[in-house]
Amino acid sequence: MARKEDRFIRRRLNGAYITTIVSIALVLFAIGLLGMLLLHAQKLSDFVKENIAFSVYMNKNAKEADIIQLQKKLDAMDYIKSTEYIDENAAAASFTKILGEDFVKTIGYNPLHSYIEVHLKAEFAELQNFDQIKADLEKNENVKEVDYQRSLVTLVNENVKKISIVLLAFSVLLLIIATTLINNTIRLSVYSKRFLIRSMQLVGATERFIRKPFLITSVVHGLIASLLSTIGLGVVIWFARQEIPDIITLQQIDLFLMLFASVFIIGFIISWISTYFAVRKFLRVKIDYLYY
Repeated sequence: MARKEDRFIRRRLNGAYITTIVSIALVLFAIGLLGMLLLHAQKLSDFVKENIAFSVYMNKNAKEADIIQLQKKLDAMDYIKSTEYIDENAAAASFTKILGEDFVKTIGYNPLHSYIEVHLKAEFAELQNFDQIKADLEKNENVKEVDYQRSLVTLVNENVKKISIVLLAFSVLLLIIATTLINNTIRLSVYSKRFLIRSMQLVGATERFIRKPFLITSVVHGLIASLLSTIGLGVVIWFARQEIPDIITLQQIDLFLMLFASVFIIGFIISWISTYFAVRKFLRVKIDYLYY
């Protein structure tokens, strides 16, 4: 009879442990998914900004050597991501391909100018920087004009800021919810052992002695939950790469390693803190309140 009762108690304890681990793992998985969304949102934002190009159109009488020299000067600047020199013949060939007919033969000459297509680094892709670069480049005697879409630059930056604010607010809200859920899960787990805590106090155990096994168990549960959530995130990334191959170009392994490490740290810290204060509460509660 005693053995059956012991097995029953062990099953209940194991069930409680599994429930706690799964609950924490699901919350950490949600945090990890949000982290992945934030990482890709930032990378996507940078990708969009760095694809906003401006064109430096050269004068017809500009020498190719001077144009190449200007291109090298641009490449050496910290805020320039990349440049591409397109001479007037290449520009005409591209325009002919778009039109579907040779417009040079039709009008008898090539009206297009050679130009350098320039892409800024994401952190510099602001309207005021475009305006400043335009003003500086147009002082060059070989430059006819600098052209870019002001409305596009403004629209992209405004939308990126709005999306960033929304994601930040959502992240804070989810983190608060996640912390609350994990805290409540652990508090319920400790609550189920409140009489055990009281019994240990009655036989003279110190607070540190009582608290230690709870903290160790909680941290182990937090780490196991973190591992499960990390595996789940890895599966999601794998499926995403299968369904959206282009997502690979936006990925950086070191960022994902940082994300996985953050999930482990969050699981460890929240589990430890929640358990510490939950045990602390029942160590100091009056015996009458143990039944509520």
